Amino acid sequence: MKIAIVGSRRYENKKKIKDFVFKLKNEYGTDTIIVSGGCKTGADKYAKKYALELGLQYEEYPPFHEVHNLYCTMPSSRYGKEYSVKNFHARNKIIAGTCDMVVAFIPEDGLSDGTFSTLKYAKKFDKKRIIIS
Repeated sequence: MKIAIVGSRRYENKKKIKDFVFKLKNEYGTDTIIVSGGCKTGADKYAKKYALELGLQYEEYPPFHEVHNLYCTMPSSRYGKEYSVKNFHARNKIIAGTCDMVVAFIPEDGLSDGTFSTLKYAKKFDKKRIIIS
């Protein structure tokens, strides 16, 4: 099972994310793959941290203007491009398209544009969507 964990850069309830990742491990086993957009803060940060701490596989899809890294499954030639907001939407589409389910962690102050974009693509691709606030 490949599960995308997305959410706001402001999302800081790391206990909710850790508990959810632990639940995924118990439900789907160690073959579970956690996917994120690779942001250094918020939901992406904690998705990575707890996936790796709990021994799950982890894949990262940063926007194409960032640097390729060892968790990124896309070819390195796709990275290091000029900055563009379009890179974020392309990344969100890839995340939604490559996973079985999208789980969005939303802070109390609302949905971020990036999270909304990923959920919109997930709906278009008929993927299961879960929102946790």
